[in-house]
Amino acid sequence: MTQISEAKQKKTTLQMKQVARGEKVEPEVIRRRIAAGQVVIPYNPIHAPSALGIGKGLRVKVNANIGTSREHCDLKEEVEKAKVAVAAGAHALMDLSTGGDLDRIRRALLKTVKVPFGTVPIYQAGIEAIAKRGSIVDMTADDMFSMVESQAKQGVDFAVVHVGITKESVERLRKQNRLIPMVSRGGSFHMAWILHHDLENPLYKDFEYLLEIAKRYDVTLSLGDGMRSGALADSNDRAKFQELLIIGELVEKARKAGVQTMVEGPGHMPLSDIQANIQVMKTVTKEAPYFVLGPLVTDIAPGYDHFVGGIGGAFAGFCGVDFLCYVTPAEHLCLPDWQDVRDGVVATRIAAHAADLAKGLDRDVDLTFSAAREALDWEKMFALCIDPAKAKEYRAKRSPSEDTKACSMCGSLCAIEMVKKYLKNK
Repeated sequence: MTQISEAKQKKTTLQMKQVARGEKVEPEVIRRRIAAGQVVIPYNPIHAPSALGIGKGLRVKVNANIGTSREHCDLKEEVEKAKVAVAAGAHALMDLSTGGDLDRIRRALLKTVKVPFGTVPIYQAGIEAIAKRGSIVDMTADDMFSMVESQAKQGVDFAVVHVGITKESVERLRKQNRLIPMVSRGGSFHMAWILHHDLENPLYKDFEYLLEIAKRYDVTLSLGDGMRSGALADSNDRAKFQELLIIGELVEKARKAGVQTMVEGPGHMPLSDIQANIQVMKTVTKEAPYFVLGPLVTDIAPGYDHFVGGIGGAFAGFCGVDFLCYVTPAEHLCLPDWQDVRDGVVATRIAAHAADLAKGLDRDVDLTFSAAREALDWEKMFALCIDPAKAKEYRAKRSPSEDTKACSMCGSLCAIEMVKKYLKNK
């Protein structure tokens, strides 16, 4: 039985209870929202990760992407990045590997982490088609479905499927005057396949079969954003909304079949477009969980895209996004290393927390931290802050003189100590 099937039968699973405890809400609230498709718990029993709730009324969660490329493949490095991401606070991990022994890499990463683990099965299906037949477009429909099931058998908890890339949406894209037609790698695989064969996307055409596979392993389907904008100039265009309308219909089919789904979103868009995008998505899908990359609110900050994504992510989380895919400083430039991964996770956690605060969640954490700051209680501040290691590093870099508890910026001129001496003692 899947989480959503159990919820529909008014049964509260252990995972639902665990999520409710962590989110400080009643288990019945979680059960009802899972039954309605408004919350998902990515949980494949084969992997058995920690229970994580994503969706309506819950804290904004953070996903970290890692994985090899065909240019650089080092399994030890990817295992290290996985450990770093989780240690930095990532709630979920995705393996986007395209180089090396993909099954071996995935098995190693699944053993390494106990957070929900996601993949994009079409990557491996396309790469194996190149090896066997010479080209990505030589994939068969069976290759696509078999790969989803193969990865589910390994224990993958959620899988991205680009079911909104159809003959209709590709034709819409052809007519669209986009600056950058497509930046989704998985989306481009399907687009090329459709145009080469002049056939419908098998994952869309036989969506019911895809649902059977997902239900067998209780794999949560993340309905991929193949038409996401790769430039601000292409934000919220007809191609994107055409795909979203298709995905909205498939979300309903999945709910009826007892399969958990979330929906993926953009991408590059100005701050002014974010709220409208989320409102349309939530309306079309009847409040399915929304999983977005960034959003990236400017195109011109390579090397600093973790900041750009943090700005967009904070506002998107406040407007209703449930799951933020991190962006690292290496985005658009190269394969990230462990430090890039850490920086990306921390920046996105800050964005998620800012969004939660704006919605009235976890304000007690900031209140407690501020009380510790007023008391100049550094150890308590370090214990509460998002990145204790970096805070301690800066504190130690230029230690204050021994006659003050303040920092070395103000020293004996510390406003907090001045207030204590004169205002509070009068």
